[in-house]
Amino acid sequence: MDFQYTPSPFMLSTSHYDAKRADHAVAFIQNLKHTKGKWDGKPFLLLPWQEQIVRDLFGIVKADGKRQFRSAYIEIPKKNGKSELAAAIALYLLYGDGEASAEVYGCANDRSQASIVFDVAKRMVEKCPALLKRSKIAAATKRIVNYRNAGFYQVLSAETGTKHGLNISGLVFDEIHAQPNRKLYDVMTKGSGDAREQPLFFIITTAGTDKESICYELHTKALDIMNGRKADHSFYPVIYGLSDEDDWNDEKNWYKANPSLGYTISIDRVRDAYREALDNPAEENVFKQLRLNIWTNSAVVWIPEHIYDRGNQKIDYASLLGRDCFAGLDLSSTSDITALVLVFPPRTEEEKYIVLPFFWLPEETLELRCRRDHVLYDVWERQGYILTTEGNVIHYGFIERFIEQLGEKYHIIEIAYDRWNATQMVQNLEDMGFTMVPFGQGFKDMSPPSKELYKLLMEGNIIHGGNPVLKWMAQNVVMRQDPAGNIKPDKEKSVEKIDGIVALIMGLDRCIRSSPPSSVYDTRGILFI
Repeated sequence: MDFQYTPSPFMLSTSHYDAKRADHAVAFIQNLKHTKGKWDGKPFLLLPWQEQIVRDLFGIVKADGKRQFRSAYIEIPKKNGKSELAAAIALYLLYGDGEASAEVYGCANDRSQASIVFDVAKRMVEKCPALLKRSKIAAATKRIVNYRNAGFYQVLSAETGTKHGLNISGLVFDEIHAQPNRKLYDVMTKGSGDAREQPLFFIITTAGTDKESICYELHTKALDIMNGRKADHSFYPVIYGLSDEDDWNDEKNWYKANPSLGYTISIDRVRDAYREALDNPAEENVFKQLRLNIWTNSAVVWIPEHIYDRGNQKIDYASLLGRDCFAGLDLSSTSDITALVLVFPPRTEEEKYIVLPFFWLPEETLELRCRRDHVLYDVWERQGYILTTEGNVIHYGFIERFIEQLGEKYHIIEIAYDRWNATQMVQNLEDMGFTMVPFGQGFKDMSPPSKELYKLLMEGNIIHGGNPVLKWMAQNVVMRQDPAGNIKPDKEKSVEKIDGIVALIMGLDRCIRSSPPSSVYDTRGILFI
Protein backbone atom coordinates (compact mmCIF):
# COMPACT_ATOMS: atom_id res chain seq x y z
CA MET A 1 0.00 0.00 0.00
CA ASP A 2 1.39 3.41 -0.99
CA PHE A 3 2.27 5.62 1.94
CA GLN A 4 3.62 9.16 1.92
CA TYR A 5 5.05 10.00 5.31
CA THR A 6 4.57 13.41 6.91
CA PRO A 7 6.10 13.95 10.37
CA SER A 8 3.79 14.27 13.35
CA PRO A 9 2.38 17.77 13.96
CA PHE A 10 3.70 17.35 17.50
CA MET A 11 7.32 17.32 16.36
CA LEU A 12 9.12 20.24 18.00
CA SER A 13 10.76 22.89 15.87
CA THR A 14 14.02 21.96 17.58
CA SER A 15 13.59 18.27 16.68
CA HIS A 16 14.09 16.69 13.28
CA TYR A 17 13.10 13.58 11.38
CA ASP A 18 15.91 11.06 10.99
CA ALA A 19 14.84 8.98 7.99
CA LYS A 20 17.66 6.46 8.47
CA ARG A 21 16.57 5.59 12.01
CA ALA A 22 12.92 5.42 10.98
CA ASP A 23 13.76 3.22 7.98
CA HIS A 24 15.70 0.89 10.28
CA ALA A 25 12.68 0.42 12.57
CA VAL A 26 10.29 -0.08 9.65
CA ALA A 27 12.63 -2.57 7.95
CA PHE A 28 13.09 -4.56 11.16
CA ILE A 29 9.34 -4.83 11.72
CA GLN A 30 8.55 -5.66 8.10
CA ASN A 31 11.02 -8.55 8.23
CA LEU A 32 8.89 -10.12 10.94
CA LYS A 33 6.11 -12.52 9.98
CA HIS A 34 2.41 -12.54 10.75
CA THR A 35 1.38 -15.34 13.08
CA LYS A 36 -2.37 -15.78 12.66
CA GLY A 37 -5.07 -16.68 10.16
CA LYS A 38 -4.72 -16.09 6.45
CA TRP A 39 -1.67 -13.87 7.00
CA ASP A 40 0.25 -16.52 8.93
CA GLY A 41 3.84 -16.67 7.69
CA LYS A 42 3.55 -13.60 5.48
CA PRO A 43 5.73 -10.50 6.03
CA PHE A 44 4.33 -7.99 8.50
CA LEU A 45 3.90 -5.15 6.03
CA LEU A 46 2.83 -2.11 7.99
CA LEU A 47 -0.45 -0.44 7.14
CA PRO A 48 -0.23 3.36 6.72
CA TRP A 49 -1.49 4.14 10.23
CA GLN A 50 1.02 1.67 11.72
CA GLU A 51 3.94 2.99 9.68
CA GLN A 52 3.06 6.56 10.68
CA ILE A 53 3.35 5.60 14.34
CA VAL A 54 6.62 3.69 13.88
CA ARG A 55 8.27 6.49 11.90
CA ASP A 56 7.10 9.16 14.35
CA LEU A 57 8.27 7.28 17.44
CA PHE A 58 11.65 6.11 16.16
CA GLY A 59 12.45 8.73 13.55
CA ILE A 60 11.66 12.01 15.31
CA VAL A 61 14.68 12.93 17.43
CA LYS A 62 15.81 15.91 19.45
CA ALA A 63 18.95 17.95 18.82
CA ASP A 64 20.93 15.57 21.04
CA GLY A 65 19.91 12.61 18.88
CA LYS A 66 17.59 11.07 21.45
CA ARG A 67 13.96 10.29 20.68
CA GLN A 68 11.54 13.13 21.31
CA PHE A 69 8.64 10.94 22.39
CA ARG A 70 8.97 9.06 25.66
CA SER A 71 5.33 7.94 25.99
CA ALA A 72 2.90 6.91 23.26
CA TYR A 73 -0.82 6.55 23.88
CA ILE A 74 -2.59 4.69 21.06
CA GLU A 75 -6.36 4.21 21.33
CA ILE A 76 -7.94 2.11 18.60
CA PRO A 77 -10.83 -0.39 18.22
CA LYS A 78 -10.33 -4.15 18.34
CA LYS A 79 -9.10 -6.23 15.40
CA ASN A 80 -7.10 -3.42 13.79
CA GLY A 81 -3.78 -5.21 14.30
CA LYS A 82 -3.15 -3.75 17.74
CA SER A 83 -1.50 -6.83 19.25
CA GLU A 84 0.74 -7.38 16.23
CA LEU A 85 1.99 -3.79 16.27
CA ALA A 86 2.60 -3.91 20.02
CA ALA A 87 4.51 -7.20 19.71
CA ALA A 88 6.63 -5.86 16.84
CA ILE A 89 7.55 -2.73 18.79
CA ALA A 90 8.44 -4.81 21.85
CA LEU A 91 10.78 -6.92 19.70
CA TYR A 92 12.36 -3.88 18.09
CA LEU A 93 13.05 -2.43 21.52
CA LEU A 94 14.64 -5.75 22.52
CA TYR A 95 16.66 -6.53 19.38
CA GLY A 96 16.92 -3.48 17.14
CA ASP A 97 17.10 -0.38 19.34
CA GLY A 98 20.79 -0.62 20.21
CA GLU A 99 20.07 -0.68 23.94
CA ALA A 100 22.53 -2.67 26.06
CA SER A 101 20.90 -5.02 28.58
CA ALA A 102 17.48 -3.96 27.35
CA GLU A 103 14.61 -4.53 29.76
CA VAL A 104 11.32 -4.59 27.89
CA TYR A 105 8.14 -5.33 29.82
CA GLY A 106 4.70 -6.29 28.60
CA CYS A 107 1.92 -5.25 30.97
CA ALA A 108 -1.83 -5.75 31.19
CA ASN A 109 -4.54 -6.25 33.78
CA ASP A 110 -3.97 -9.97 34.22
CA ARG A 111 -1.48 -12.54 33.06
CA SER A 112 -3.83 -13.88 30.40
CA GLN A 113 -4.27 -10.46 28.79
CA ALA A 114 -0.57 -9.66 29.07
CA SER A 115 0.23 -12.97 27.39
CA ILE A 116 -1.67 -12.05 24.22
CA VAL A 117 1.00 -9.65 22.96
CA PHE A 118 3.79 -11.88 24.30
CA ASP A 119 2.48 -14.93 22.46
CA VAL A 120 2.42 -12.98 19.18
CA ALA A 121 5.99 -11.79 19.83
CA LYS A 122 7.09 -15.33 20.68
CA ARG A 123 5.72 -16.70 17.40
CA MET A 124 7.30 -13.82 15.47
CA VAL A 125 10.70 -14.75 16.91
CA GLU A 126 10.14 -18.42 16.14
CA LYS A 127 9.38 -17.54 12.50
CA CYS A 128 12.55 -15.43 12.17
CA PRO A 129 15.75 -17.56 12.11
CA ALA A 130 18.00 -14.51 12.58
CA LEU A 131 16.26 -13.66 15.87
CA LEU A 132 15.65 -17.21 17.01
CA LYS A 133 19.34 -18.19 16.94
CA ARG A 134 20.20 -15.39 19.38
CA SER A 135 17.24 -15.99 21.68
CA LYS A 136 16.00 -18.12 24.51
CA ILE A 137 12.24 -18.35 24.92
CA ALA A 138 10.80 -19.35 28.29
CA ALA A 139 7.13 -19.84 27.49
CA ALA A 140 6.16 -20.83 31.03
CA THR A 141 7.50 -17.62 32.58
CA LYS A 142 6.62 -15.49 29.52
CA ARG A 143 10.17 -14.32 28.91
CA ILE A 144 12.30 -13.85 25.78
CA VAL A 145 16.05 -13.37 26.25
CA ASN A 146 18.30 -11.74 23.64
CA TYR A 147 21.80 -13.17 24.11
CA ARG A 148 23.40 -10.49 21.93
CA ASN A 149 22.65 -7.56 24.26
CA ALA A 150 21.88 -9.46 27.49
CA GLY A 151 18.36 -8.06 27.28
CA PHE A 152 14.94 -9.58 27.82
CA TYR A 153 11.22 -9.11 27.24
CA GLN A 154 9.14 -10.08 30.29
CA VAL A 155 5.39 -10.21 30.91
CA LEU A 156 4.01 -8.54 34.05
CA SER A 157 0.46 -7.95 35.16
CA ALA A 158 -1.51 -6.20 37.88
CA GLU A 159 -1.65 -9.60 39.60
CA THR A 160 2.16 -9.78 39.91
CA GLY A 161 3.79 -8.84 43.20
CA THR A 162 6.32 -6.04 43.64
CA LYS A 163 7.63 -4.43 40.48
CA HIS A 164 9.93 -1.86 42.06
CA GLY A 165 13.62 -1.76 41.17
CA LEU A 166 13.09 -2.24 37.44
CA ASN A 167 15.39 -0.58 34.91
CA ILE A 168 12.96 -0.23 32.05
CA SER A 169 14.13 0.52 28.53
CA GLY A 170 10.80 -0.32 26.92
CA LEU A 171 7.23 -0.86 28.06
CA VAL A 172 4.30 -2.21 26.06
CA PHE A 173 1.09 -1.70 28.05
CA ASP A 174 -1.92 -3.47 26.54
CA GLU A 175 -5.59 -2.67 27.27
CA ILE A 176 -4.87 -0.21 30.06
CA HIS A 177 -8.61 0.55 30.20
CA ALA A 178 -9.04 -2.76 32.06
CA GLN A 179 -6.67 -1.80 34.90
CA PRO A 180 -8.42 -1.88 38.30
CA ASN A 181 -6.41 1.16 39.43
CA ARG A 182 -3.38 3.25 38.46
CA LYS A 183 -0.81 1.41 40.61
CA LEU A 184 0.77 -0.69 37.86
CA TYR A 185 0.94 2.27 35.47
CA ASP A 186 2.60 4.48 38.08
CA VAL A 187 5.14 1.85 39.11
CA MET A 188 6.12 1.15 35.50
CA THR A 189 6.34 4.75 34.28
CA LYS A 190 7.35 6.89 37.26
CA GLY A 191 11.13 6.74 37.58
CA SER A 192 11.59 3.17 36.36
CA GLY A 193 13.25 4.31 33.13
CA ASP A 194 15.33 7.16 34.53
CA ALA A 195 18.60 5.25 34.13
CA ARG A 196 17.91 4.85 30.40
CA GLU A 197 18.71 7.57 27.87
CA GLN A 198 15.57 7.11 25.77
CA PRO A 199 13.04 4.70 27.26
CA LEU A 200 9.77 4.24 25.41
CA PHE A 201 6.44 3.62 27.14
CA PHE A 202 4.07 2.31 24.45
CA ILE A 203 0.45 2.19 25.65
CA ILE A 204 -2.16 0.72 23.31
CA THR A 205 -5.80 0.11 24.20
CA THR A 206 -9.41 0.20 23.16
CA ALA A 207 -11.82 2.63 24.80
CA GLY A 208 -13.25 1.74 28.20
CA THR A 209 -16.25 2.49 30.38
CA ASP A 210 -14.71 3.79 33.61
CA LYS A 211 -14.23 7.53 33.42
CA GLU A 212 -12.48 7.55 36.79
CA SER A 213 -9.68 5.29 35.49
CA ILE A 214 -6.05 5.93 34.57
CA CYS A 215 -6.98 5.09 30.98
CA TYR A 216 -9.56 7.87 30.80
CA GLU A 217 -7.02 10.22 32.35
CA LEU A 218 -4.60 9.38 29.52
CA HIS A 219 -7.42 9.58 26.97
CA THR A 220 -8.28 13.08 28.18
CA LYS A 221 -4.64 14.12 28.12
CA ALA A 222 -4.29 12.83 24.56
CA LEU A 223 -7.37 14.76 23.42
CA ASP A 224 -6.17 17.92 25.15
CA ILE A 225 -2.82 17.70 23.35
CA MET A 226 -4.44 16.88 20.00
CA ASN A 227 -6.81 19.84 20.35
CA GLY A 228 -4.11 22.25 21.48
CA ARG A 229 -5.40 22.69 25.02
CA LYS A 230 -2.26 21.24 26.59
CA ALA A 231 1.34 20.61 25.60
CA ASP A 232 3.59 17.70 26.52
CA HIS A 233 6.32 17.31 23.93
CA SER A 234 7.33 13.87 25.22
CA PHE A 235 3.79 12.45 24.89
CA TYR A 236 2.65 11.04 21.53
CA PRO A 237 -1.18 10.88 21.18
CA VAL A 238 -3.14 8.83 18.63
CA ILE A 239 -6.89 8.22 18.97
CA TYR A 240 -8.95 6.43 16.33
CA GLY A 241 -12.64 6.64 17.20
CA LEU A 242 -15.86 8.54 16.79
CA SER A 243 -16.60 11.83 18.49
CA ASP A 244 -19.92 12.86 20.01
CA GLU A 245 -20.79 14.62 16.76
CA ASP A 246 -20.27 11.51 14.61
CA ASP A 247 -23.26 9.32 13.74
CA TRP A 248 -22.37 5.81 14.89
CA ASN A 249 -25.04 4.39 12.56
CA ASP A 250 -23.29 5.82 9.48
CA GLU A 251 -21.14 3.12 7.90
CA LYS A 252 -18.76 5.72 6.47
CA ASN A 253 -17.82 6.71 10.02
CA TRP A 254 -16.79 3.15 10.79
CA TYR A 255 -13.79 3.63 8.51
CA LYS A 256 -12.80 6.73 10.46
CA ALA A 257 -12.58 4.68 13.64
CA ASN A 258 -11.03 1.58 12.03
CA PRO A 259 -7.97 2.35 9.89
CA SER A 260 -7.54 -1.37 9.14
CA LEU A 261 -11.14 -1.84 7.95
CA GLY A 262 -11.02 -3.72 4.67
CA TYR A 263 -7.60 -5.19 5.51
CA THR A 264 -7.55 -6.96 8.87
CA ILE A 265 -11.27 -6.40 9.49
CA SER A 266 -14.12 -7.55 7.25
CA ILE A 267 -16.85 -4.97 6.77
CA ASP A 268 -19.36 -7.85 6.84
CA ARG A 269 -18.28 -8.76 10.39
CA VAL A 270 -18.79 -5.18 11.50
CA ARG A 271 -22.21 -5.10 9.85
CA ASP A 272 -23.20 -8.29 11.67
CA ALA A 273 -22.12 -6.79 15.00
CA TYR A 274 -24.04 -3.61 14.16
CA ARG A 275 -27.25 -5.55 13.56
CA GLU A 276 -26.85 -7.21 16.96
CA ALA A 277 -26.32 -3.78 18.51
CA LEU A 278 -29.56 -2.42 17.07
CA ASP A 279 -31.58 -5.04 18.93
CA ASN A 280 -29.74 -5.10 22.24
CA PRO A 281 -28.70 -2.11 24.38
CA ALA A 282 -25.92 -4.12 26.00
CA GLU A 283 -24.52 -5.12 22.62
CA GLU A 284 -24.88 -1.51 21.46
CA ASN A 285 -22.42 -0.51 24.15
CA VAL A 286 -20.08 -3.34 23.19
CA PHE A 287 -20.26 -2.30 19.54
CA LYS A 288 -19.60 1.35 20.32
CA GLN A 289 -16.73 0.61 22.66
CA LEU A 290 -14.92 -2.21 20.88
CA ARG A 291 -15.79 -1.46 17.25
CA LEU A 292 -15.94 2.35 17.22
CA ASN A 293 -13.74 3.21 20.20
CA ILE A 294 -16.41 5.27 21.93
CA TRP A 295 -16.22 5.62 25.71
CA THR A 296 -19.56 4.31 26.95
CA ASN A 297 -21.48 4.05 30.18
CA SER A 298 -21.55 0.41 31.25
CA ALA A 299 -24.78 0.90 33.22
CA VAL A 300 -27.30 0.09 30.48
CA VAL A 301 -30.43 -1.91 31.21
CA TRP A 302 -29.93 -5.21 29.45
CA ILE A 303 -33.39 -6.44 28.41
CA PRO A 304 -35.85 -3.90 26.96
CA GLU A 305 -39.41 -4.49 28.06
CA HIS A 306 -40.72 -5.15 24.55
CA ILE A 307 -38.13 -7.89 24.09
CA TYR A 308 -38.85 -9.52 27.43
CA ASP A 309 -42.60 -9.47 26.82
CA ARG A 310 -42.23 -11.75 23.80
CA GLY A 311 -42.04 -14.59 26.31
CA ASN A 312 -45.29 -13.59 28.02
CA GLN A 313 -47.31 -16.58 26.84
CA LYS A 314 -49.62 -18.83 28.81
CA ILE A 315 -47.99 -21.88 30.39
CA ASP A 316 -49.79 -25.23 30.52
CA TYR A 317 -48.60 -26.28 33.96
CA ALA A 318 -50.24 -29.71 33.82
CA SER A 319 -48.22 -30.59 30.73
CA LEU A 320 -44.98 -30.01 32.64
CA LEU A 321 -45.63 -32.70 35.26
CA GLY A 322 -42.95 -35.37 35.11
CA ARG A 323 -40.90 -33.55 32.47
CA ASP A 324 -37.14 -33.17 32.54
CA CYS A 325 -35.91 -29.77 33.70
CA PHE A 326 -32.83 -28.01 35.01
CA ALA A 327 -32.68 -25.49 37.83
CA GLY A 328 -30.67 -22.46 38.81
CA LEU A 329 -30.56 -21.59 42.51
CA ASP A 330 -29.40 -18.14 43.61
CA LEU A 331 -28.85 -18.43 47.35
CA SER A 332 -29.18 -15.15 49.16
CA SER A 333 -27.93 -13.88 52.45
CA THR A 334 -30.22 -14.94 55.26
CA SER A 335 -32.30 -11.76 55.00
CA ASP A 336 -32.55 -11.36 51.22
CA ILE A 337 -34.43 -12.88 48.29
CA THR A 338 -33.65 -16.47 47.36
CA ALA A 339 -34.55 -17.49 43.81
CA LEU A 340 -35.02 -20.85 42.13
CA VAL A 341 -35.81 -21.09 38.42
CA LEU A 342 -36.73 -24.29 36.61
CA VAL A 343 -35.94 -24.41 32.89
CA PHE A 344 -37.72 -27.01 30.75
CA PRO A 345 -35.96 -27.76 27.45
CA PRO A 346 -37.97 -28.14 24.25
CA ARG A 347 -38.56 -31.75 23.22
CA THR A 348 -39.27 -30.96 19.57
CA GLU A 349 -38.24 -28.22 17.15
CA GLU A 350 -41.68 -26.67 17.53
CA GLU A 351 -41.54 -26.40 21.32
CA LYS A 352 -39.97 -23.55 23.27
CA TYR A 353 -38.03 -23.32 26.50
CA ILE A 354 -40.37 -22.89 29.48
CA VAL A 355 -39.39 -21.13 32.70
CA LEU A 356 -40.90 -21.56 36.18
CA PRO A 357 -39.52 -19.15 38.81
CA PHE A 358 -39.91 -19.31 42.59
CA PHE A 359 -38.93 -16.63 45.12
CA TRP A 360 -38.65 -16.55 48.92
CA LEU A 361 -38.36 -13.76 51.51
CA PRO A 362 -38.45 -13.77 55.33
CA GLU A 363 -42.04 -13.13 56.42
CA GLU A 364 -41.21 -10.60 59.14
CA THR A 365 -39.16 -8.36 56.81
CA LEU A 366 -41.79 -8.14 54.07
CA GLU A 367 -43.55 -4.99 55.32
CA LEU A 368 -40.26 -3.24 56.05
CA ARG A 369 -38.98 -4.03 52.56
CA CYS A 370 -42.12 -2.64 50.95
CA ARG A 371 -41.70 0.69 52.77
CA ARG A 372 -37.94 0.89 52.32
CA ASP A 373 -37.59 -0.31 48.73
CA HIS A 374 -40.96 0.89 47.37
CA VAL A 375 -41.40 -2.52 45.73
CA LEU A 376 -44.66 -4.49 45.63
CA TYR A 377 -43.42 -7.47 47.61
CA ASP A 378 -46.64 -7.62 49.64
CA VAL A 379 -48.83 -7.61 46.52
CA TRP A 380 -46.73 -10.31 44.90
CA GLU A 381 -46.88 -12.35 48.09
CA ARG A 382 -50.69 -12.18 48.13
CA GLN A 383 -50.76 -13.17 44.46
CA GLY A 384 -48.54 -16.17 45.15
CA TYR A 385 -45.51 -14.99 43.18
CA ILE A 386 -43.38 -14.64 46.32
CA LEU A 387 -43.33 -17.20 49.12
CA THR A 388 -42.39 -16.30 52.68
CA THR A 389 -40.61 -18.28 55.35
CA GLU A 390 -41.23 -17.82 59.07
CA GLY A 391 -39.11 -15.35 61.01
CA ASN A 392 -36.85 -12.48 60.01
CA VAL A 393 -34.27 -14.57 58.16
CA ILE A 394 -34.60 -17.04 55.31
CA HIS A 395 -35.57 -20.48 56.57
CA TYR A 396 -33.50 -22.74 54.36
CA GLY A 397 -35.22 -25.86 55.69
CA PHE A 398 -38.55 -24.59 54.32
CA ILE A 399 -37.00 -24.01 50.90
CA GLU A 400 -35.33 -27.45 50.95
CA ARG A 401 -38.68 -29.15 51.60
CA PHE A 402 -40.30 -27.05 48.86
CA ILE A 403 -37.62 -28.10 46.36
CA GLU A 404 -38.05 -31.72 47.47
CA GLN A 405 -41.76 -31.42 46.63
CA LEU A 406 -40.90 -29.90 43.25
CA GLY A 407 -38.70 -32.92 42.63
CA GLU A 408 -41.75 -35.13 43.09
CA LYS A 409 -43.66 -33.16 40.43
CA TYR A 410 -40.86 -32.59 37.92
CA HIS A 411 -37.75 -34.53 36.95
CA ILE A 412 -35.08 -32.04 38.08
CA ILE A 413 -31.89 -33.35 36.48
CA GLU A 414 -29.46 -30.77 37.89
CA ILE A 415 -29.50 -27.71 40.14
CA ALA A 416 -26.81 -25.12 39.40
CA TYR A 417 -25.80 -22.83 42.26
CA ASP A 418 -23.31 -20.06 42.97
CA ARG A 419 -20.35 -21.83 44.56
CA TRP A 420 -19.41 -18.73 46.56
CA ASN A 421 -22.77 -18.64 48.34
CA ALA A 422 -22.91 -22.35 49.05
CA THR A 423 -24.49 -23.27 52.37
CA GLN A 424 -25.43 -26.40 54.24
CA MET A 425 -28.52 -26.27 52.06
CA VAL A 426 -26.48 -27.57 49.11
CA GLN A 427 -25.35 -30.61 51.09
CA ASN A 428 -28.90 -31.20 52.30
CA LEU A 429 -30.27 -31.12 48.75
CA GLU A 430 -27.58 -33.58 47.67
CA ASP A 431 -28.64 -35.85 50.52
CA MET A 432 -32.18 -35.67 49.11
CA GLY A 433 -30.84 -37.04 45.83
CA PHE A 434 -30.48 -33.87 43.78
CA THR A 435 -27.44 -33.36 41.57
CA MET A 436 -25.92 -30.04 42.62
CA VAL A 437 -23.59 -28.29 40.15
CA PRO A 438 -21.43 -25.33 41.29
CA PHE A 439 -21.62 -22.48 38.80
CA GLY A 440 -19.06 -19.68 38.48
CA GLN A 441 -20.24 -16.08 38.39
CA GLY A 442 -17.41 -14.77 36.21
CA PHE A 443 -17.41 -13.83 32.54
CA LYS A 444 -16.31 -17.30 31.41
CA ASP A 445 -19.36 -19.06 32.82
CA MET A 446 -22.00 -16.32 32.67
CA SER A 447 -21.42 -14.78 29.24
CA PRO A 448 -22.49 -17.65 26.91
CA PRO A 449 -25.84 -18.39 28.61
CA SER A 450 -26.54 -14.66 29.11
CA LYS A 451 -26.18 -14.06 25.38
CA GLU A 452 -28.19 -17.19 24.65
CA LEU A 453 -31.01 -16.01 26.92
CA TYR A 454 -31.21 -12.71 25.10
CA LYS A 455 -31.25 -14.50 21.75
CA LEU A 456 -34.08 -16.78 22.88
CA LEU A 457 -36.09 -13.77 24.09
CA MET A 458 -35.45 -11.95 20.81
CA GLU A 459 -36.68 -14.93 18.82
CA GLY A 460 -39.65 -15.56 21.10
CA ASN A 461 -38.33 -19.04 21.86
CA ILE A 462 -38.60 -18.91 25.64
CA ILE A 463 -41.83 -18.69 27.67
CA HIS A 464 -41.87 -17.19 31.17
CA GLY A 465 -45.62 -16.68 31.56
CA GLY A 466 -45.34 -13.03 32.56
CA ASN A 467 -44.31 -13.66 36.17
CA PRO A 468 -44.19 -10.08 37.52
CA VAL A 469 -41.29 -10.68 39.92
CA LEU A 470 -39.09 -12.15 37.20
CA LYS A 471 -40.08 -9.33 34.84
CA TRP A 472 -39.19 -6.73 37.47
CA MET A 473 -35.81 -8.35 37.92
CA ALA A 474 -35.26 -8.50 34.16
CA GLN A 475 -35.77 -4.74 33.97
CA ASN A 476 -33.18 -4.27 36.73
CA VAL A 477 -30.32 -6.15 35.08
CA VAL A 478 -27.21 -4.21 34.15
CA MET A 479 -24.47 -6.13 32.40
CA ARG A 480 -20.76 -5.71 32.99
CA GLN A 481 -18.49 -6.34 30.02
CA ASP A 482 -14.83 -7.28 29.80
CA PRO A 483 -12.31 -6.18 27.14
CA ALA A 484 -13.26 -9.12 24.93
CA GLY A 485 -16.97 -8.23 24.92
CA ASN A 486 -18.02 -10.99 27.32
CA ILE A 487 -20.86 -10.02 29.63
CA LYS A 488 -22.21 -10.97 33.02
CA PRO A 489 -24.94 -9.59 35.32
CA ASP A 490 -23.58 -6.91 37.63
CA LYS A 491 -25.38 -7.03 40.97
CA GLU A 492 -23.54 -3.95 42.22
CA LYS A 493 -24.64 -1.69 39.36
CA SER A 494 -28.08 -3.17 38.83
CA VAL A 495 -30.59 -0.79 40.37
CA GLU A 496 -32.60 -3.48 42.18
CA LYS A 497 -32.71 -7.23 42.70
CA ILE A 498 -31.74 -9.51 39.79
CA ASP A 499 -31.52 -12.87 41.60
CA GLY A 500 -34.17 -14.53 39.44
CA ILE A 501 -32.40 -13.66 36.21
CA VAL A 502 -29.08 -14.94 37.59
CA ALA A 503 -30.82 -18.20 38.53
CA LEU A 504 -32.43 -18.37 35.08
CA ILE A 505 -29.06 -17.90 33.36
CA MET A 506 -27.50 -20.69 35.43
CA GLY A 507 -30.40 -23.06 34.81
CA LEU A 508 -30.46 -22.27 31.09
CA ASP A 509 -26.76 -23.03 30.79
CA ARG A 510 -27.13 -26.47 32.37
CA CYS A 511 -30.21 -27.08 30.24
CA ILE A 512 -28.38 -26.24 27.00
CA ARG A 513 -25.20 -28.12 27.85
CA SER A 514 -27.05 -31.25 28.95
CA SER A 515 -29.63 -31.45 26.17
CA PRO A 516 -28.96 -34.42 23.85
CA PRO A 517 -27.57 -35.03 21.34
CA SER A 518 -25.49 -31.84 21.43
CA SER A 519 -25.93 -28.36 22.81
CA VAL A 520 -26.51 -25.18 20.87
CA TYR A 521 -23.03 -24.14 22.02
CA ASP A 522 -21.65 -27.11 20.05
CA THR A 523 -23.80 -26.82 16.94
CA ARG A 524 -23.90 -23.07 16.54
CA GLY A 525 -21.04 -22.02 18.77
CA ILE A 526 -20.99 -19.61 21.68
CA LEU A 527 -22.26 -16.16 20.74
CA PHE A 528 -19.34 -13.74 20.47
CA ILE A 529 -19.83 -10.09 19.49
